[in-house]
Amino acid sequence: MSITPLAATETVATGLDSIGTPTLWALTIAAVLGLLALDFLATRKPHEVSMREAALWSLFYISLPVAFGVWVLKAHGSEIGVGYYTGYIVEKSLSVDNLFVFMLLLSAFAVPKALQQRVLLFGIIGALVLRGIFIALGAAALSAFTFVFLIFGVILLATGAKLLKDALSGEAEEEPDPNDMRVVKVLRRFWPVTEDYRGTRMTVKQAGRRALTPLALVTVAVFMTDIVFAVDSVPAVYGITADPYLVFATNAFALLGLRALYFVIEGLLAKLVHLSYGLSVILGFIGVKLVLHWAQTQWDGVPGIGNRTSLAVVVGVLAVTTVTSLIAVRREERAAAQAGATDGDELPTH
Repeated sequence: MSITPLAATETVATGLDSIGTPTLWALTIAAVLGLLALDFLATRKPHEVSMREAALWSLFYISLPVAFGVWVLKAHGSEIGVGYYTGYIVEKSLSVDNLFVFMLLLSAFAVPKALQQRVLLFGIIGALVLRGIFIALGAAALSAFTFVFLIFGVILLATGAKLLKDALSGEAEEEPDPNDMRVVKVLRRFWPVTEDYRGTRMTVKQAGRRALTPLALVTVAVFMTDIVFAVDSVPAVYGITADPYLVFATNAFALLGLRALYFVIEGLLAKLVHLSYGLSVILGFIGVKLVLHWAQTQWDGVPGIGNRTSLAVVVGVLAVTTVTSLIAVRREERAAAQAGATDGDELPTH
Protein backbone atom coordinates (compact mmCIF):
# COMPACT_ATOMS: atom_id res chain seq x y z
CA MET A 1 0.00 0.00 0.00
CA SER A 2 1.39 3.41 -0.99
CA ILE A 3 1.03 6.28 1.46
CA THR A 4 1.91 9.85 0.60
CA PRO A 5 3.61 11.13 3.75
CA LEU A 6 2.72 14.36 5.51
CA ALA A 7 6.45 14.70 5.98
CA ALA A 8 9.38 12.51 5.18
CA THR A 9 9.86 11.74 8.86
CA GLU A 10 6.42 10.31 9.54
CA THR A 11 5.66 6.70 10.40
CA VAL A 12 1.92 6.18 10.75
CA ALA A 13 1.69 2.62 11.98
CA THR A 14 4.41 2.58 14.62
CA GLY A 15 4.63 6.20 15.74
CA LEU A 16 5.84 9.61 14.68
CA ASP A 17 9.49 10.02 13.82
CA SER A 18 11.03 13.44 14.29
CA ILE A 19 14.12 15.44 13.46
CA GLY A 20 13.97 16.71 17.05
CA THR A 21 16.81 15.07 18.96
CA PRO A 22 16.98 15.68 22.75
CA THR A 23 19.76 18.19 22.15
CA LEU A 24 17.75 20.05 19.49
CA TRP A 25 14.69 20.13 21.74
CA ALA A 26 16.76 21.47 24.64
CA LEU A 27 18.36 24.15 22.48
CA THR A 28 15.01 25.18 21.00
CA ILE A 29 13.24 25.46 24.35
CA ALA A 30 16.21 27.38 25.77
CA ALA A 31 16.07 29.74 22.77
CA VAL A 32 12.32 30.29 23.23
CA LEU A 33 12.78 31.06 26.93
CA GLY A 34 15.65 33.37 26.10
CA LEU A 35 13.58 35.26 23.53
CA LEU A 36 10.70 35.60 26.01
CA ALA A 37 13.14 36.98 28.59
CA LEU A 38 14.36 39.43 25.95
CA ASP A 39 10.78 40.52 25.32
CA PHE A 40 10.22 41.05 29.04
CA LEU A 41 13.32 43.25 29.13
CA ALA A 42 12.04 45.21 26.14
CA THR A 43 8.69 45.81 27.86
CA ARG A 44 9.95 46.32 31.43
CA LYS A 45 9.35 50.05 31.14
CA PRO A 46 5.82 50.68 29.84
CA HIS A 47 5.88 52.88 26.75
CA GLU A 48 3.96 53.48 23.57
CA VAL A 49 5.54 51.48 20.76
CA SER A 50 6.75 53.47 17.78
CA MET A 51 6.39 52.15 14.25
CA ARG A 52 10.19 52.04 13.87
CA GLU A 53 10.61 49.96 17.04
CA ALA A 54 7.83 47.56 16.04
CA ALA A 55 9.19 47.19 12.50
CA LEU A 56 12.71 46.38 13.70
CA TRP A 57 11.44 43.75 16.16
CA SER A 58 9.21 42.27 13.45
CA LEU A 59 12.13 41.97 11.03
CA PHE A 60 14.14 40.25 13.76
CA TYR A 61 11.38 37.73 14.50
CA ILE A 62 10.79 37.02 10.82
CA SER A 63 14.49 36.52 10.08
CA LEU A 64 14.77 33.83 12.78
CA PRO A 65 12.27 31.32 11.28
CA VAL A 66 13.53 32.04 7.76
CA ALA A 67 17.12 31.28 8.80
CA PHE A 68 16.02 28.20 10.72
CA GLY A 69 14.20 26.97 7.62
CA VAL A 70 17.39 27.28 5.59
CA TRP A 71 19.10 25.00 8.12
CA VAL A 72 16.20 22.50 7.94
CA LEU A 73 16.44 22.46 4.14
CA LYS A 74 20.19 21.85 4.16
CA ALA A 75 20.22 19.35 7.02
CA HIS A 76 17.05 17.35 6.28
CA GLY A 77 16.12 17.85 2.64
CA SER A 78 13.58 19.77 0.63
CA GLU A 79 10.51 17.71 1.59
CA ILE A 80 10.89 18.41 5.30
CA GLY A 81 12.04 21.98 4.62
CA VAL A 82 8.99 22.76 2.47
CA GLY A 83 6.77 21.21 5.14
CA TYR A 84 8.34 23.46 7.77
CA TYR A 85 7.90 26.64 5.74
CA THR A 86 4.31 25.72 4.84
CA GLY A 87 3.49 25.06 8.49
CA TYR A 88 5.05 28.35 9.53
CA ILE A 89 3.07 30.33 6.93
CA VAL A 90 -0.19 28.64 8.01
CA GLU A 91 0.52 29.39 11.68
CA LYS A 92 1.48 32.98 10.95
CA SER A 93 -1.70 33.58 8.96
CA LEU A 94 -3.82 32.10 11.75
CA SER A 95 -1.92 34.27 14.24
CA VAL A 96 -2.80 37.40 12.27
CA ASP A 97 -6.47 36.47 12.65
CA ASN A 98 -5.83 35.99 16.38
CA LEU A 99 -4.36 39.50 16.54
CA PHE A 100 -7.69 40.92 15.41
CA VAL A 101 -9.38 39.34 18.44
CA PHE A 102 -6.59 40.67 20.68
CA MET A 103 -7.18 44.12 19.21
CA LEU A 104 -10.87 43.94 20.16
CA LEU A 105 -10.03 42.82 23.70
CA LEU A 106 -7.43 45.56 24.21
CA SER A 107 -9.97 48.12 23.04
CA ALA A 108 -12.81 46.69 25.15
CA PHE A 109 -10.69 46.78 28.31
CA ALA A 110 -9.37 50.25 27.40
CA VAL A 111 -5.78 49.08 27.84
CA PRO A 112 -3.42 52.08 27.77
CA LYS A 113 -1.07 52.17 24.78
CA ALA A 114 1.93 51.87 27.08
CA LEU A 115 0.66 48.56 28.54
CA GLN A 116 -0.60 46.89 25.37
CA GLN A 117 2.66 45.13 24.52
CA ARG A 118 2.84 43.66 28.04
CA VAL A 119 -0.67 42.20 27.65
CA LEU A 120 0.28 40.77 24.26
CA LEU A 121 3.40 39.22 25.77
CA PHE A 122 1.38 37.48 28.47
CA GLY A 123 -0.99 36.24 25.77
CA ILE A 124 1.93 34.84 23.78
CA ILE A 125 3.28 33.00 26.82
CA GLY A 126 -0.14 31.49 27.50
CA ALA A 127 -0.46 30.45 23.86
CA LEU A 128 2.97 28.80 23.89
CA VAL A 129 2.18 26.80 27.01
CA LEU A 130 -1.22 25.69 25.74
CA ARG A 131 0.05 24.74 22.31
CA GLY A 132 2.94 22.84 23.85
CA ILE A 133 0.40 20.76 25.77
CA PHE A 134 -1.82 20.29 22.70
CA ILE A 135 1.18 19.32 20.56
CA ALA A 136 2.29 16.67 23.07
CA LEU A 137 -1.23 15.25 23.36
CA GLY A 138 -1.65 15.31 19.59
CA ALA A 139 1.65 13.50 19.03
CA ALA A 140 0.71 10.79 21.52
CA ALA A 141 -2.72 10.36 19.97
CA LEU A 142 -1.43 10.24 16.39
CA SER A 143 1.21 7.69 17.36
CA ALA A 144 -1.37 5.38 18.91
CA PHE A 145 -4.42 5.87 16.70
CA THR A 146 -4.44 6.66 12.98
CA PHE A 147 -8.11 7.72 13.14
CA VAL A 148 -6.95 10.88 14.98
CA PHE A 149 -5.95 12.17 11.53
CA LEU A 150 -9.64 11.87 10.61
CA ILE A 151 -10.72 13.66 13.80
CA PHE A 152 -8.27 16.51 13.18
CA GLY A 153 -9.49 16.75 9.60
CA VAL A 154 -13.14 16.98 10.66
CA ILE A 155 -12.26 19.69 13.24
CA LEU A 156 -10.59 21.79 10.55
CA LEU A 157 -13.41 21.25 8.05
CA ALA A 158 -15.97 22.31 10.67
CA THR A 159 -13.91 25.37 11.65
CA GLY A 160 -13.43 26.37 8.02
CA ALA A 161 -17.16 25.99 7.37
CA LYS A 162 -18.00 28.18 10.37
CA LEU A 163 -15.55 30.89 9.25
CA LEU A 164 -17.04 30.83 5.76
CA LYS A 165 -20.62 30.95 7.10
CA ASP A 166 -19.82 33.94 9.32
CA ALA A 167 -18.06 35.72 6.45
CA LEU A 168 -20.95 35.12 4.00
CA SER A 169 -23.55 36.24 6.55
CA GLY A 170 -21.60 39.42 7.16
CA GLU A 171 -21.18 38.73 10.85
CA ALA A 172 -18.21 40.78 11.98
CA GLU A 173 -16.36 40.45 15.25
CA GLU A 174 -17.92 42.86 17.72
CA GLU A 175 -16.06 44.50 20.55
CA PRO A 176 -16.93 42.47 23.65
CA ASP A 177 -18.27 44.08 26.81
CA PRO A 178 -15.89 43.07 29.62
CA ASN A 179 -18.68 43.15 32.17
CA ASP A 180 -20.60 40.52 30.20
CA MET A 181 -17.66 38.11 29.90
CA ARG A 182 -18.09 35.00 32.04
CA VAL A 183 -14.45 34.90 33.12
CA VAL A 184 -14.65 38.52 34.32
CA LYS A 185 -17.83 37.81 36.28
CA VAL A 186 -16.17 34.84 37.99
CA LEU A 187 -13.06 36.83 38.91
CA ARG A 188 -15.13 39.72 40.26
CA ARG A 189 -17.04 37.28 42.44
CA PHE A 190 -13.88 36.35 44.35
CA TRP A 191 -11.77 39.51 44.19
CA PRO A 192 -12.43 43.23 44.06
CA VAL A 193 -11.15 45.03 40.97
CA THR A 194 -9.55 48.46 40.90
CA GLU A 195 -11.15 51.14 38.75
CA ASP A 196 -7.92 52.03 36.97
CA TYR A 197 -4.69 50.43 35.77
CA ARG A 198 -1.72 50.39 38.14
CA GLY A 199 1.16 50.15 35.69
CA THR A 200 2.24 46.55 35.04
CA ARG A 201 0.89 45.31 38.38
CA MET A 202 -1.71 42.54 38.32
CA THR A 203 -2.78 42.93 41.95
CA VAL A 204 -2.60 45.66 44.57
CA LYS A 205 -3.43 45.98 48.25
CA GLN A 206 -6.60 48.02 48.60
CA ALA A 207 -8.50 48.67 51.83
CA GLY A 208 -6.54 45.88 53.50
CA ARG A 209 -7.56 43.35 50.84
CA ARG A 210 -5.83 42.03 47.74
CA ALA A 211 -7.52 43.43 44.61
CA LEU A 212 -7.08 42.69 40.92
CA THR A 213 -6.27 45.38 38.41
CA PRO A 214 -7.91 45.60 34.96
CA LEU A 215 -4.57 44.34 33.59
CA ALA A 216 -5.20 41.01 35.31
CA LEU A 217 -8.70 40.78 33.81
CA VAL A 218 -7.61 41.44 30.24
CA THR A 219 -4.68 39.04 30.61
CA VAL A 220 -7.03 36.24 31.70
CA ALA A 221 -9.43 37.09 28.87
CA VAL A 222 -6.59 36.86 26.33
CA PHE A 223 -5.47 33.57 27.87
CA MET A 224 -8.98 32.13 27.47
CA THR A 225 -8.99 33.04 23.78
CA ASP A 226 -5.63 31.25 23.47
CA ILE A 227 -7.40 28.00 24.32
CA VAL A 228 -9.82 28.44 21.41
CA PHE A 229 -7.01 29.34 19.03
CA ALA A 230 -4.98 26.27 20.00
CA VAL A 231 -7.87 23.95 19.07
CA ASP A 232 -7.65 25.15 15.44
CA SER A 233 -3.95 25.90 15.21
CA VAL A 234 -2.37 22.61 16.32
CA PRO A 235 -4.48 20.32 14.07
CA ALA A 236 -3.81 22.70 11.16
CA VAL A 237 -0.02 22.37 11.35
CA TYR A 238 -0.28 18.63 12.02
CA GLY A 239 -2.00 18.55 8.65
CA ILE A 240 1.22 19.85 7.10
CA THR A 241 3.81 17.87 9.04
CA ALA A 242 3.41 15.10 11.60
CA ASP A 243 6.81 15.84 13.17
CA PRO A 244 6.03 17.10 16.72
CA TYR A 245 9.26 19.08 16.83
CA LEU A 246 8.48 20.98 13.63
CA VAL A 247 4.91 21.53 14.84
CA PHE A 248 6.29 23.14 18.00
CA ALA A 249 8.91 25.14 16.10
CA THR A 250 6.37 26.59 13.64
CA ASN A 251 4.01 27.53 16.48
CA ALA A 252 6.79 29.09 18.56
CA PHE A 253 8.19 31.13 15.67
CA ALA A 254 4.71 32.30 14.63
CA LEU A 255 3.82 33.39 18.17
CA LEU A 256 7.06 35.00 19.30
CA GLY A 257 6.83 37.86 16.83
CA LEU A 258 3.18 38.71 17.50
CA ARG A 259 3.90 41.42 20.07
CA ALA A 260 5.80 43.56 17.57
CA LEU A 261 3.72 42.53 14.55
CA TYR A 262 0.57 43.78 16.25
CA PHE A 263 1.80 47.37 16.23
CA VAL A 264 3.03 47.11 12.63
CA ILE A 265 -0.25 45.88 11.14
CA GLU A 266 -2.71 47.30 13.67
CA GLY A 267 -4.10 49.63 11.03
CA LEU A 268 -3.96 46.99 8.31
CA LEU A 269 -5.95 44.43 10.31
CA ALA A 270 -9.21 46.29 9.73
CA LYS A 271 -8.50 46.31 5.99
CA LEU A 272 -8.11 42.52 5.67
CA VAL A 273 -11.85 42.18 5.16
CA HIS A 274 -11.53 38.91 3.22
CA LEU A 275 -9.15 37.20 5.66
CA SER A 276 -11.90 34.95 7.01
CA TYR A 277 -12.63 33.70 3.49
CA GLY A 278 -8.96 32.87 2.94
CA LEU A 279 -8.54 31.14 6.30
CA SER A 280 -11.71 29.10 5.74
CA VAL A 281 -10.30 27.85 2.42
CA ILE A 282 -6.91 27.05 3.98
CA LEU A 283 -8.39 25.20 6.96
CA GLY A 284 -10.78 23.32 4.69
CA PHE A 285 -7.93 22.37 2.36
CA ILE A 286 -5.78 21.04 5.22
CA GLY A 287 -8.82 19.25 6.64
CA VAL A 288 -9.28 17.44 3.32
CA LYS A 289 -5.57 16.60 3.29
CA LEU A 290 -5.83 15.02 6.74
CA VAL A 291 -8.94 13.03 5.81
CA LEU A 292 -7.22 11.76 2.65
CA HIS A 293 -4.16 10.80 4.67
CA TRP A 294 -6.31 8.81 7.09
CA ALA A 295 -8.05 7.15 4.14
CA GLN A 296 -4.66 6.13 2.73
CA THR A 297 -4.04 4.08 5.88
CA GLN A 298 -7.30 2.22 5.28
CA TRP A 299 -7.52 1.67 1.53
CA ASP A 300 -5.21 1.38 -1.47
CA GLY A 301 -5.27 3.87 -4.30
CA VAL A 302 -6.37 6.91 -2.27
CA PRO A 303 -4.63 10.05 -3.63
CA GLY A 304 -2.54 12.26 -1.37
CA ILE A 305 -1.56 15.93 -1.29
CA GLY A 306 2.15 16.72 -1.15
CA ASN A 307 3.85 19.53 0.78
CA ARG A 308 4.75 21.50 -2.34
CA THR A 309 1.11 21.54 -3.39
CA SER A 310 0.12 22.61 0.12
CA LEU A 311 2.63 25.46 0.08
CA ALA A 312 1.40 26.67 -3.32
CA VAL A 313 -2.25 26.58 -2.18
CA VAL A 314 -1.59 28.37 1.13
CA VAL A 315 0.56 31.13 -0.39
CA GLY A 316 -1.82 31.55 -3.33
CA VAL A 317 -4.92 31.85 -1.13
CA LEU A 318 -3.25 34.37 1.18
CA ALA A 319 -2.04 36.44 -1.77
CA VAL A 320 -5.49 36.51 -3.39
CA THR A 321 -7.15 37.28 -0.04
CA THR A 322 -4.84 40.21 0.64
CA VAL A 323 -5.24 41.71 -2.84
CA THR A 324 -9.03 41.38 -2.92
CA SER A 325 -9.29 42.81 0.61
CA LEU A 326 -7.32 45.92 -0.30
CA ILE A 327 -9.30 46.38 -3.52
CA ALA A 328 -12.61 46.04 -1.63
CA VAL A 329 -11.57 48.54 1.04
CA ARG A 330 -10.35 51.01 -1.59
CA ARG A 331 -13.68 50.77 -3.42
CA GLU A 332 -15.61 51.35 -0.20
CA GLU A 333 -13.46 54.38 0.65
CA ARG A 334 -13.94 55.78 -2.87
CA ALA A 335 -17.69 55.23 -2.68
CA ALA A 336 -17.85 56.87 0.75
CA ALA A 337 -15.85 59.84 -0.51
CA GLN A 338 -18.14 60.26 -3.53
CA ALA A 339 -21.22 60.00 -1.32
CA GLY A 340 -19.80 62.65 0.98
CA ALA A 341 -19.05 64.93 -1.93
CA THR A 342 -22.59 64.45 -3.28
CA ASP A 343 -24.13 65.23 0.11
CA GLY A 344 -21.97 68.33 0.31
CA ASP A 345 -23.18 69.53 -3.09
CA GLU A 346 -26.80 69.07 -2.05
CA LEU A 347 -26.50 71.17 1.10
CA PRO A 348 -28.83 74.18 0.89
CA THR A 349 -27.28 77.61 0.65
CA HIS A 350 -28.50 80.58 2.66
